[in-house]
Amino acid sequence: MKIAFLGPEGSYSHLAAKRFLEKEATVKKSAADWDECVPFRNFPEVLAAVENGRVDAAAIPIENSLQGGVSQNLDLLQDAENLYAMKETVIRIDHRLVYKEGVNFSQIGRVYSHRQALDQCAAFLSKELPFAALRETESTGFGLSRAFEDESGKSAAIVGAHTENLRAGFVMGEDCISDEKNNFTHFLLIKRGEANLPRTSKKIFFSAVCPHRPGSLIELLQVIARYSINMTKIESRPVKNRPGDYRFFIEAECDIASPEVEKMLSAIQENTLECKLLGAYRCMED
Repeated sequence: MKIAFLGPEGSYSHLAAKRFLEKEATVKKSAADWDECVPFRNFPEVLAAVENGRVDAAAIPIENSLQGGVSQNLDLLQDAENLYAMKETVIRIDHRLVYKEGVNFSQIGRVYSHRQALDQCAAFLSKELPFAALRETESTGFGLSRAFEDESGKSAAIVGAHTENLRAGFVMGEDCISDEKNNFTHFLLIKRGEANLPRTSKKIFFSAVCPHRPGSLIELLQVIARYSINMTKIESRPVKNRPGDYRFFIEAECDIASPEVEKMLSAIQENTLECKLLGAYRCMED
């Protein structure tokens, strides 16, 4: 089993990929058949690797408890051909500052990290590093690499507390610097092929585009309520090239094997412009 993730090693996506791999590890059939997590530079490359068969699966963040849905990944999953979410895991986000040993905060002129990490530590950065330039990188791991490259000590990075193997001369702060300490990110394991969906599940994930008229969203929600199915989240995204139209991403607590779920999805299909099943899964922590 090979699982793609947003690299480099040490990112939160890498941590999620390793968790999934523990459950997905395969029996070796040959010397060339091994289990590994494979890093990629960005999320389009991560999902493309699953689509073209370079890897067996991918670990992607889909929602953060502070900032909501990860818009890019919602769109990528929607646009992908024949990709589905099969498992979920929830990871506590514990942001720490990494900087050169002996350097005072007043000497730090740049802080590198993923945009979400920078946003989630905004209060700390404003108070402790008010004059530092915030530099966005594709992942927390890439941000750490950028800080390591600056031997002057003027660069720092925000990474996860799980990060190991710091370069000599750099230290990690002892305290979480997130504005909100109760911070969690939901990750999905993505595989290719509807046939690989689990026979049973605790949740399903789908998208729908309602007709552009008054009451159409209420009608969609009434269909879900009619079958006594509980929604766990709903997120809206603009439909590309169709101003004024929105796609709703909906997660609901139900079993994909249930006849009621099949009836619900059929009813939604009949009463919306588009409806797409994006996954069926259960949380590994349940």
